Amino acid sequence: MSIPDFTDTEFQLVNQILLERYGKIVPLQRVDVELQLQPEPAPPTSCPALYWSALGAEFIVAKAGDGQFRCQFFYSASEIFGTGREVYDNLGDCVTTLLRLQADHHSTRAAGLPAGAASSASGEGDDYLPPIVI
Repeated sequence: MSIPDFTDTEFQLVNQILLERYGKIVPLQRVDVELQLQPEPAPPTSCPALYWSALGAEFIVAKAGDGQFRCQFFYSASEIFGTGREVYDNLGDCVTTLLRLQADHHSTRAAGLPAGAASSASGEGDDYLPPIVI
């Protein structure tokens, strides 16, 4: 199963969202990740992804199929967070939700609150999703 790479339009959309969020150009890299798209014991599938790092966090948005996107952010191998939604059919919603959740999480970390405190108040969960293997 071959998944098409991010189009130039998709890449530019993510760049624009990051510029609006951070107020500066954030280096955005095209990478490949392996995702478990089929039930085990099927092997993981190689998928194109976009990676960036900001505010001490690292972000991955992977293309899991035509018009299907998965995302997560992490601080370390033991601090990996998803949005609580496995697949998005809109790239803009995927990236915006990921950034919003990380901003909520960043503020709870800075305030020393338990993980999920700010995002629970906003109605968004920061449920753990299995890591995306790079």
